[in-house]
Amino acid sequence: MELEHKFSSFDAVVSVTDDLVIEGYASRFGDADQGGDTVQPGAYAASLASGRGVKMLWQHDVTQPIGVWDDLREDTHGLWVKGRLLDGVARAKEAAALIRAGAIDGLSIGYRTRRAVKNAGGGRTLMELELWEVSLVTFPMLPSARVAAKGDAPDADWRDLAAVFRDARLEMAGLRPGPNPLSER
Repeated sequence: MELEHKFSSFDAVVSVTDDLVIEGYASRFGDADQGGDTVQPGAYAASLASGRGVKMLWQHDVTQPIGVWDDLREDTHGLWVKGRLLDGVARAKEAAALIRAGAIDGLSIGYRTRRAVKNAGGGRTLMELELWEVSLVTFPMLPSARVAAKGDAPDADWRDLAAVFRDARLEMAGLRPGPNPLSER
């Protein structure tokens, strides 16, 4: 069987904490990706229960692990991941800088399909997947699967999330100046 990849992009302003922790949804249930595939709830259950480690890679390159996933779990929305970029890995430091700058905004899963059905209109419904890795990537395929901004975690205080959207709305309306990229030169 061939290893497949699904790309996801960040859906919020992305932050990386000083200790290089990243978190977000690597996959969202029921959302069709650009290839027309959707993942069903429970698709990752057997793989996660197996205890086999899921790798954190840079751009699906097996020669470039950049961190570790400390928490992978299914919830009602999808596959939630939380991990650490490793400070002693040069590419991980670069990845953190790129995330902070907004240059990298995608997650992608690498997996083998164990059980799926073809949909009449194209694409597949993925019912069981063997998850191998979750990568930070440049070009995402599933727009709704994202690395979360601080406060977007499933257990986060929704008031913090509302504040993020309020601030973004004010900035877009020109009522609040955004960061000046020239001021850091």
